[in-house]
Amino acid sequence: MKKINYKRFSASMLVLVTIFTGLFFQSCEDNDEQPAPEIMYIRKTDPAKSDSLVAHAFMGDNIAIIGKNLGNVDEIWFNDQRAALNPNLVTETSIIVQVPEVIPAEVTNKMTLMNSDKVNKLTYDFGVDVPAPLVDRLVCEYVADGETAVIKGNYFVDDPASPLTVLFPGNIAGTIESSTINEIRVTVPAGTGPGQIQVRSLYGTTRSRFFFRDDRGIILNFDDLTAAGGWRSGVIGSSNPEPVDGNYVRFSGAMAGGAGSTWNEDGFSFNLWPAANGRPDVPVYTGELKDGQIKFEVNVVEPWASSALQMIFTAYSVRDNNSYIADGTYPRGLWNPWKETGSYQTDGWITVSFPLSDFNYTFDGAESANKLTADMISGLTFYVWHGGVAGTDCNPHICIDNIRVVPK
Repeated sequence: MKKINYKRFSASMLVLVTIFTGLFFQSCEDNDEQPAPEIMYIRKTDPAKSDSLVAHAFMGDNIAIIGKNLGNVDEIWFNDQRAALNPNLVTETSIIVQVPEVIPAEVTNKMTLMNSDKVNKLTYDFGVDVPAPLVDRLVCEYVADGETAVIKGNYFVDDPASPLTVLFPGNIAGTIESSTINEIRVTVPAGTGPGQIQVRSLYGTTRSRFFFRDDRGIILNFDDLTAAGGWRSGVIGSSNPEPVDGNYVRFSGAMAGGAGSTWNEDGFSFNLWPAANGRPDVPVYTGELKDGQIKFEVNVVEPWASSALQMIFTAYSVRDNNSYIADGTYPRGLWNPWKETGSYQTDGWITVSFPLSDFNYTFDGAESANKLTADMISGLTFYVWHGGVAGTDCNPHICIDNIRVVPK
């Protein structure tokens, strides 16, 4: 009987097993490989524009990428900026993504889709448009010639080929002291008057909706337009702090922290009654209420930590009776900026904007049963009291000027 060489057989089998095992795992790896993403087209997410294909979009725009094999994509780059991806908006055939709002350092006009395996990716021609400057607001709308105005917004791009420029009313250029993508500090030029400002960059020019030194719809400036004739015309100041524009009204004194505590009426209120003040019975604001706002400059010199600034518009005929302060006849706006942090203080004068649509409260912070109407916007009472939110004992010093009603 022939003897079998078991050692030789085992070695041969081992080689075959190794070969087949390698092929098996190679086959598994081939099956696990993520297919490269494909793009068929890109469109806007706005339903009204869903049939419009796009090859570029503005920073901050939402776009829909339509294609195949998109389910494994976990990175999308626009130029050198990575977009934030929401996994819930990624499917095999579509991805909804927002174009990053950061201006790229290197512009390639390419979009790159990367799979989670970091192996397969797709580079696709797509441009990112930088918007014209977004001019949101001035920290303070009343700034003297030669002083620094601070503009807040976005897309303030200062390019050597097209330097950032701020034009004040009369097309007078200001001197830019410093700028970031969201803020410009600029010296107000001599000879500037009221009106809109313009910010110009490489990507366009934008005119502000707000007015610099806004003189529209002024109700009280505490110079020639005062609250004389009311029960309280307010404590007038002109120094300590320095004024933003002539005289201002000063609210100051001790204030208890309880929401319903007693208050200092002489130190924290004024009543403008137009008939008693000798003003004509003419509308202060003629636009739609939903489009209007009350604005004023304020300087909170000492911390404010209790009660609300209550703002009440009253009809022309109201005089010699301040029962409306607490009886709920007139809805009012309540401004208590200390509420979120427990205390509030400004770094100099700032401009406050408060929409007329928010004039819907009673003195204690409850929703008013009455609505603000156009005929109410004539007289005006400001006082600091209650508001429905308990604070802490404080000695606030609040200065206010240039109260006006203007469009948003």
